[in-house]
Amino acid sequence: MTRTITRAYDDYATAEGVVERLQAAGVATSDISLLGRRVEADNDDSNAGEGAGIGAAVGGAAGLLAGLGLIAIPGIGPVVAAGWLASTLAGAAAGGATGGIIGALTSAGEDEESAHYYAETVRRGGSVVSVRAADDRAAAVEAIMDGATPIDRDRRMADYRSEGWSRFDDQGEPYRPLI
Repeated sequence: MTRTITRAYDDYATAEGVVERLQAAGVATSDISLLGRRVEADNDDSNAGEGAGIGAAVGGAAGLLAGLGLIAIPGIGPVVAAGWLASTLAGAAAGGATGGIIGALTSAGEDEESAHYYAETVRRGGSVVSVRAADDRAAAVEAIMDGATPIDRDRRMADYRSEGWSRFDDQGEPYRPLI
């Protein structure tokens, strides 16, 4: 049996490192997805207004990272995306579907509350790595992902809720942190 394992990280570089370690451990590129905010994505408006499709490749590494593209997600803005989740999101964006990121995450096996948490985390600048793993490989995948110190989901959700957040709003403005 296969299950989806997802973790969120505070920054893109950490998520990118997780992807590289997963690939080095033999996890198939086709089973890994990455969604995240990266400075280049936030500063590149070339695809932000289009809302559909994956833009020019921005990665130079082998495997999944070589297929990175830029996609605009309602309520989030432009994100760097690769893998099977990116394909789902690109299709939703092309069709003008609302809630595309929530639908992509729930169809991947995440419960709705987790999907809203992951979407909000990406909106606020974090990155998400999601892996489809067979039961016999799940513990090894989790060890790699947890070894990079992912965000504590429950603590972060409590932080979001203390600010008045209840769920991801795909109609909201993309998050811009105060500098």
